Amino acid sequence: MTPPAAPALHHTADGPPGAPALLLGPSLGTSLTVWDPQLAGLARRFHVVRWDLPGHGGTPLDALADPGTTTVPELARLVLSLADALGLGRFAYAGVSLGGAVGAWLAAHHPTRISSLALVCSSARFGEPAGWRERAALVRAKGTDAVADTVAGRWFTPAAATGPEATALVEALRRDVSPEGYAACCDALAAFDLRSALPRITAPTLVVAGRADPATPPPHARELADGIRDANLVELSGAAHLAGVERPAEVLAALLAHLAPLHTRPAPGTDG
Repeated sequence: MTPPAAPALHHTADGPPGAPALLLGPSLGTSLTVWDPQLAGLARRFHVVRWDLPGHGGTPLDALADPGTTTVPELARLVLSLADALGLGRFAYAGVSLGGAVGAWLAAHHPTRISSLALVCSSARFGEPAGWRERAALVRAKGTDAVADTVAGRWFTPAAATGPEATALVEALRRDVSPEGYAACCDALAAFDLRSALPRITAPTLVVAGRADPATPPPHARELADGIRDANLVELSGAAHLAGVERPAEVLAALLAHLAPLHTRPAPGTDG
């Protein structure tokens, strides 16, 4: 039998290898470190695998077949390849924004792989495609500096936009995200529309929204929660787009409560 190919996505693994697997997806312009605030709490109960988008953090741009035609399904297939290489046939998934879109697509199109789903500040459709194409063109022409000066205002509420967490993430965007990788992910967001497929998602689903999120405002979260059968919705005050960074304890608590059935479920081959 041919072993799985080496995964193209840079990733890290934390927590007991025998624990239920949990994959964590990042948002546009960030790396797997966006999950740092929740990592310790999640890794005590789960085998946590975090991954980087192409051209972000440690994942090279050449993980993409053609950066000019990137789609969310392509990103999702890279995640499946990572899971296959790690021997993870079925796993829980949580993602922020674009990372959430990847998980939602997987849950709709590969339902046997996803045991549980959490969508944090995400959407079934991220606004009009033209805006994303314009942003992609801007970054291709002028680099990530063209968006870095304004991104904190989308990621955080005014009270947190100049704080140390925001400053560190903006500097990481400048330093660790390639313009073509950022633009390719904008192209993927422009083409994404999962609204008609939401009823296909059968995994237990949690939707988390920041009430002050200008990028994926609460109506986007409500559309997800209304479209996915039996989904639970949590709205957090005092949080913008990176709610997990701005309200880390509340997001961790919501995730742990949602994922608790996986942690208490007997392992395969055991009684009970």
